[in-house]
Amino acid sequence: MFSEKIRKTAAQCRHYAMCKIDYLDTGICSSGKENHFVSHFPQGRMDIYDALAKDLIPITQGLVEIVNSCDLCAVCDTQCHFVTGMRPVQVMKALKEHVQDFISSGKKPVNVESDEILENLRMIVGSRWAENDPAILVAYANDPFPLAELRMPGYVALPGSRDEVSELVRFAGSRKIPYVVRGNGGSVFGFVFSDGLVIDMNRMKKIEIDTENWTALVEPGVTSFELQREAVKYGLRANTAEPAATVCGNIVCTGLFSTWAATYGVNSDSFVDMEFVDHEGEIFRLNEPDAPNSFCYQNRLSTAPGICTLAHVRLHPTTNDEEGLIVPFSGFEEAVDFAAEMNKRRIGLALGILGGHYLSTFMSPSADLADKVRSCLGDTLGIKYALFMIGDRFDREAVSSLREPLIDQELFRMFMLGLPGMADTEWIELISGMDGDNPPFETILRPEMRPLLDAVLNPSPETAARAVDEDLRDFYTELYSRPEMTDMVWLNMFRIISARMSRKKHMFAFLIYVPLNRMDVIKEICAELKRIADAQGIENDFGFLTPIDLGKRAILEYDYYIDHQDPEEKEKIRRALTEFDPYLDKISASTKGVKLLKYIFSQGCARKEAFLYI
Repeated sequence: MFSEKIRKTAAQCRHYAMCKIDYLDTGICSSGKENHFVSHFPQGRMDIYDALAKDLIPITQGLVEIVNSCDLCAVCDTQCHFVTGMRPVQVMKALKEHVQDFISSGKKPVNVESDEILENLRMIVGSRWAENDPAILVAYANDPFPLAELRMPGYVALPGSRDEVSELVRFAGSRKIPYVVRGNGGSVFGFVFSDGLVIDMNRMKKIEIDTENWTALVEPGVTSFELQREAVKYGLRANTAEPAATVCGNIVCTGLFSTWAATYGVNSDSFVDMEFVDHEGEIFRLNEPDAPNSFCYQNRLSTAPGICTLAHVRLHPTTNDEEGLIVPFSGFEEAVDFAAEMNKRRIGLALGILGGHYLSTFMSPSADLADKVRSCLGDTLGIKYALFMIGDRFDREAVSSLREPLIDQELFRMFMLGLPGMADTEWIELISGMDGDNPPFETILRPEMRPLLDAVLNPSPETAARAVDEDLRDFYTELYSRPEMTDMVWLNMFRIISARMSRKKHMFAFLIYVPLNRMDVIKEICAELKRIADAQGIENDFGFLTPIDLGKRAILEYDYYIDHQDPEEKEKIRRALTEFDPYLDKISASTKGVKLLKYIFSQGCARKEAFLYI
């Protein structure tokens, strides 16, 4: 028998692959590290349990081996709780119990037969690295995109080299087998499914740092977190996307963008050269004279030029005086104007305007506390928006001369470690007692108030750990004792808290390039996306805005939140699509500088000038 409660937990896996990187320095699933297939990671076992409960796959010999390889170390519990609040070890235990009961009852696992295609795939990549077992395939068959149906591939292969990728493409072409390439966690837009072959790049993990040229050679299995971790050893930094996303995959799909894009740029700004295997199995580099022109841009849905097998990416120098700074605002327009001015003046390395939802969710170790803190930040303190900045001492001095009060690194650490205190009565009464016409944050953030804040919030790792389940408090206390866990520079470089945005529900993000001097357009887009979501009963909120190109353009994110397992919510987003797609297409066609990321998808190598200025 299957527990419906546990099945629902399994089905809520966001497929963000955070369990596949060691972002908390706790290690990762040993079975996944050794076997590489998604099914050997906690993410895959969640899919397996859900599929078994729905009678979608049988218990195979391969499934038994996957289940037996789990030693219930519970690393996945802390990893997943940190970003989603879920406790997947209960799924791992239930899966083991179900398989043990099956074997104990005298039933025999299904022995999945090989076939001629599989044998050919294994001749290319090795006997361990190609599979047709449903227990392997099911972990490549879906993602949280609510409008994508389960689509089981016939085969999965994990190449270990460029030449093996080329051979796989040639073989698939000769047999007319459709294929897709997968990075680390799969797209969350239903784009990486195939009835034929899935080529998983997880085994190709090589990183070579060139300190003289400030660049790195990166194979397609390397994640943003892994590249960043290697780069910092040499005093360098990469402009990376989500920590579990592969660097090559992000560049090809949408181009790299983050708050660092304010300085480091986007798309072709991020790399020197890239190597591809094209659709015929031929190998080329973008900088070769006869290579396809991937630097141009076509204003339509396009396909990638091939499978990226190596990226020569740019790295950037760091200084030893970098710190984070948060500039609070009570109004959106004022915050945007200030961000544009900073970018125009070349002040700050990383810049991003965050809404109260983003800021509170990033800071909070639990979803419940995030809700309370969001209310405190917005309603009690009056911080509706905040400009987040990373800069050296000259940047910080410049910002301080233009605007006060500010949340510097010391105050940020105090807030983060004392966050549960913001939900306490004593804190609310303290802020409520402040009279005046200006927002309360203008008083409470003054330097002379810090001793009072310290006394009221009692910031410490133990205080921060109060927000989580009792059995996790020792772990969180130890975690928040590490300086980097409250350091704005480190957190923004490694982005390990960004997946928290989907802690309650899967996040459906609209990413749009906008002209930063057209406040009317920016506000109209946000208002229309909110109207559409509200009309359908979809939770929604402003995400972030990052200025680029010296304040001329910006990257805007607006977010919808949906339960991807709820049929009613699937129908809501389906109806919303019929409205927001035509709207965004229309405004993109009529306004220079407005560009939807869906059209840039698979054109991430393009020059930004080609789609923002032409």
